[in-house]
Amino acid sequence: MAEPGRPLGGGGAGGEGLGRSRGGFTSKLHLSADGRCRPLSLVVTAGQRADCTQFRSVLEKIRIPRTGPGRPRTKPDSLAAGKAYSNGPCRQYLRQRGISHTIPEKTDSQAARLRKGSRGGRPPGFDEDRYKKRNTVERAINRLKQSWAVATRYDKCGYVFLGTATAATLIIWLRT
Repeated sequence: MAEPGRPLGGGGAGGEGLGRSRGGFTSKLHLSADGRCRPLSLVVTAGQRADCTQFRSVLEKIRIPRTGPGRPRTKPDSLAAGKAYSNGPCRQYLRQRGISHTIPEKTDSQAARLRKGSRGGRPPGFDEDRYKKRNTVERAINRLKQSWAVATRYDKCGYVFLGTATAATLIIWLRT
């Protein structure tokens, strides 16, 4: 089960992946994780970037090598995500790729749908048991933060920080 994740830290402008956010001058590390809390893909952005804007790029970077011959898998079996990803473009992208998903509906979207009556359509499917497993991405972030270099983010260039996070990800994969 893959999950696009919450950001790690804050963000910025330009190629440095640094920018102004509520937390100050920081960057965000967007990621997806498998069911065993291992990061599958990483994207570094500026701190002010919204999570849902990186949804597609995070999912498109997933590459899971096969044990035998063949191209790596690029499509997760299923996906659980938070309310930040409960918008039309994210759901449409998942439908196009044929990825089953569990994303709760925002309360304002739900109220708008109910106001429209029968024209509002039916509510999106939601599996509570599968949604309970969504915390794997938070646990993957905590594993990454065990690496001091990832937690402090002293690297000034975005590609250097991405390399540091990738090295921490490799250590996580080798330990499990």
